[in-house]
Amino acid sequence: MQIDDTDRTLIAALSDNARLPVADLARRLGLARTTVQARLDRLEASGAIAGYTLRRGPALRPPLRATVLISVAPTDTPALLARLKALPEVDSVHTTSGRFDLLVTLCAQTTEALDASLDRICETKGVRSSESLIHLSTKIDRGT
Repeated sequence: MQIDDTDRTLIAALSDNARLPVADLARRLGLARTTVQARLDRLEASGAIAGYTLRRGPALRPPLRATVLISVAPTDTPALLARLKALPEVDSVHTTSGRFDLLVTLCAQTTEALDASLDRICETKGVRSSESLIHLSTKIDRGT
């Protein structure tokens, strides 16, 4: 499916606020409401838009975030992933190429909770090494 500039503008508007009514989107784009609805239907049907979700504002986001880079023995990856899935502070896990095998994003309410999560990750069998990066401030967040 081809996505044109109008589709990109529509997606950007929805990224800022996925609850915007179609009529408001149509006004912003200078298009008819039915045209915008047809584009939304096409983007949803093609999978370009997979759904609409809630993005937590600053008041609801945990105050502490960290990225953990993990090198793990390949045979122990499934056990580590199960451990990560069980930790409530784990927000996302990505496989990577390069020196580290996994990139884990943690969110915590306190430094103690963050520290405990890091300890539980590092004590897991098969973790060869890790590096933790505490997020200090956010300069750009496109919500992706």
